[in-house]
Amino acid sequence: MNRIKQKLQEDKKILSIYFTAGYPNLNDTVKIIQDLETNGVDLIEIGLPFSDPLADGPTIQESSTAALKNGMHTALLFEQLKDIRKTVTIPLILMGYFNPVLQYGVEAFCKKCEEIGIDGLILPDLPLDVYQDEYESIFKKHGLINIFLITPQTSDARIKAIDSASEGFIYMVSSASTTGAKKGFGDEQAAYFERIASMDLNNPQIVGFGISNATTFQQATKKAKGAIIGSAFIKHVTQKGVDHIAEFVHQIR
Repeated sequence: MNRIKQKLQEDKKILSIYFTAGYPNLNDTVKIIQDLETNGVDLIEIGLPFSDPLADGPTIQESSTAALKNGMHTALLFEQLKDIRKTVTIPLILMGYFNPVLQYGVEAFCKKCEEIGIDGLILPDLPLDVYQDEYESIFKKHGLINIFLITPQTSDARIKAIDSASEGFIYMVSSASTTGAKKGFGDEQAAYFERIASMDLNNPQIVGFGISNATTFQQATKKAKGAIIGSAFIKHVTQKGVDHIAEFVHQIR
């Protein structure tokens, strides 16, 4: 069974951490992954840096720009991760924009992911219908789960279509804004969380955007299976380096 599906069956709230590959330093990627698992993180999203990350807030944009300047690229990331399954057992997801995948070659990219032990992909700019028409068979051939995003503006019909096409979890974007830490969730987000929970979807939801501490993690997971922290973690490693990961994770839960 895919590691994502196994993890989702556990009777716990899922803490997922996103970070940008090749940041803060080019060769930090493996250490960050290993330290996150050691300190109890359930799932990791490894960001593929891209030159035009439109959906990302300033923190992730800056980390992406810095990672590219450091020399990170898709082939190098695959090289860094080639032995990751010798030391890491939790689910690993690559998250990024579709253009680098297309440039690498979709079939070749998915094959490499399978060889390394990547469990899923999050490609926000790959539309559902294009995925189903052109790429779903390739993803499934290589054992990859494609994770789709929904927002407060996504219609019920669209959410049900995404739920029907999903096999792991649904990435539930907490707001229509770009990524970035917020101090808390307001009534609008609470109503949205309630609305999605009441739809009784087949796939669990993991909330992203705006989670930065224990309070927002608890708010986000009251109705959902888990939550993703990205910008706040990147700020932490920017300020303190990669030797203080335990400190960050332990203040979340």
